[in-house]
Amino acid sequence: MLVAFSVTPIGVGESVGDLVAEAVRVVRASGLPNRTDAMFTTIEGEWDECMAVVKQAVEAVGAKGGRVSLSLKADIRPGVTDGLTAKVAHIERALQE
Repeated sequence: MLVAFSVTPIGVGESVGDLVAEAVRVVRASGLPNRTDAMFTTIEGEWDECMAVVKQAVEAVGAKGGRVSLSLKADIRPGVTDGLTAKVAHIERALQE
C-alpha cells in the first residue's frame, strides 16, 4: 500500500519546518520506501508497518508541539509492489508519447 500523509503541529507559530522534520526523520529511519515533497510524505509497505510509522511520526511531532493535525490518503492495492516509483514512471512514459 501507499500512504501519503502530512503531519502539522498546531499552535507553535507560523514556522513548523523543524517539527515537521521530526516526522520525516521517523519515516526515513523506518526503512520503508519513501518520498517527501512540499506537501506530503509518501511511504510504501504493508498496512501495519505503514500505520505504525504514521503513528510514530505523529508522536514525534506531538512530543515537541502538543497538538497535531494529520492528513492521510492511502492506496490499498494488494499484490502491487514498487508503486511509489512505478506510478510516476508510467506518467513520465505517457508524457513522452
